[in-house]
Amino acid sequence: MLLDREEALRCLGAGAGATEELCLAVEAVARSLEAAVQPAFVYRVFDLERRQEGLFLRGAEMLLPGELAETVLKDCTRAALLACTVGSRFDALLLAEQARDMSRAVMLDACGSALVEAGCDEAERQLAARLPGSFLTDRFSPGYGDLPLELQRDICAVLDARRRLGLHVTDSLLLNPVKSVTAVIGIAERPQPARIRGCAHCPLRERCTLRKGGNHCGL
Repeated sequence: MLLDREEALRCLGAGAGATEELCLAVEAVARSLEAAVQPAFVYRVFDLERRQEGLFLRGAEMLLPGELAETVLKDCTRAALLACTVGSRFDALLLAEQARDMSRAVMLDACGSALVEAGCDEAERQLAARLPGSFLTDRFSPGYGDLPLELQRDICAVLDARRRLGLHVTDSLLLNPVKSVTAVIGIAERPQPARIRGCAHCPLRERCTLRKGGNHCGL
């Protein structure tokens, strides 16, 4: 599985304005990472029930409260829960690189972010292939908009992510290994617009260096 080099450059705050030197350096780090680790993921599909307190996933026994879930999933009768990780091997590689070369470690961190996103994209492709005639929404994660970060625990429990992926949630609600994602993907019977693109729904919006400089990542 290949990571998106442009995504890695965006994570570094460079994007289209990246120098040739930086692009070459990121390419070298990306190739090394792809040879060393690959994402792993698990997902499950559940029927969606609309209740007064929010959207309920039958079988997962999980409530998705808030306006974001209601907006993204408004046309959906089902939703998938997804967990994806690059794994603990990446954490060890990053720690070692931080001790040797901090600039390369920063590039490795960005490439790790891009690689886990590639894993999520592949999970979506597999999900779509399993559901011909259905249409997927944008994926969205606990911590985006008003979807509670605490749902990471529930998603990992439902997916048995600790046993299957070695993925667990820390006491501070962070995912471990560090380059990991949990997400919800809606499943509808008609094409779905991109509903959650933009800074308003990004959990990094308050501390994003791109926004402070008047720019955005393009997502």
